[in-house]
Amino acid sequence: MTDKKIRVGVIGVGDFGRNHVRVFRDLLGAELVGIHDADPERARQVAAEFDTQAFPSVAQLAENIDAACVAVPTKLHARISSELLQHGVDVLVEKPIASSVAEADKLIAEAKKADRILQVGHLERFNPAVVAVQKIVSRPLFFEVHRLGVFSPRSLDVDVVFDVMIHDLDILLALLHSPARDIQAVGIPVLTDKVDIAHARIEFESGAVANVTASRVSTERVRKLRFFQAREYISVDYTRQDVTRIRVVGEGSQPAIDFEKLPAEPEEPLKAELRSFLAAVRERKTPLVDGEAGRRALDLAERVMAGIVAHAHRVKPELASALTLK
Repeated sequence: MTDKKIRVGVIGVGDFGRNHVRVFRDLLGAELVGIHDADPERARQVAAEFDTQAFPSVAQLAENIDAACVAVPTKLHARISSELLQHGVDVLVEKPIASSVAEADKLIAEAKKADRILQVGHLERFNPAVVAVQKIVSRPLFFEVHRLGVFSPRSLDVDVVFDVMIHDLDILLALLHSPARDIQAVGIPVLTDKVDIAHARIEFESGAVANVTASRVSTERVRKLRFFQAREYISVDYTRQDVTRIRVVGEGSQPAIDFEKLPAEPEEPLKAELRSFLAAVRERKTPLVDGEAGRRALDLAERVMAGIVAHAHRVKPELASALTLK
């Protein structure tokens, strides 16, 4: 593909899909061709707001674009993405990649068969703080992760593990390059019929242990990752996009403590993600977060959810009967 602008479209223009439209409209190298949404009135409003066209079907939009972002409900991820791939369109599908690992496998195979790019929208990979911290990771052994948010009516079709925690599961897998060996988890519904708050203790084959908490019913918004490795402690604040590194320097009975802020150039992660997607499309290269990475994160999320169900069966069988693995 040459330097010609890449024709792009967005399927699903709810709260998050609308942001894809906003960024694509102004992103260098992209030509925003149009959008599609199951709600024609919402599609019309968003198209008018961003001076683009609302297409009546996915197929009609697919005939006019090179690449697309899929921001529909999770249960539709695989079906819509597969339809686009079959039309020869490169796809960025929002996380989780699909409703199940089995669906993810089929989607990955579909992308390979069509020789198309398949990227998964794990947005935090493009957070400047995460980009910065990856340069100093050596052999971390303990993580404390908190991703807490106030209640919002969006993404209530899935449990908090797949909606919120999966961000940090993906980051852990990317930092450790090691599969999970043992998982203990607990979670409960609070305001919905899905799990709204969850905690998992995950031990990885590398020996690292992570305590991960995710909530969409908290009174404050917290998005932090902290980890320890030999002679140092690192704190990542996703919201502030900064990294603090605290190290022991020197030898002897009274070593010095060094505090350092790692350089991280502030940027909207969505903009960085879509720019990276366009680069993968233009250069025909494997994206940073490809289908296999999305599958690994989903597989770990499914294992966490299975741990939650198993825990519920042990302590409160009537709760377990209301929980699902999706």
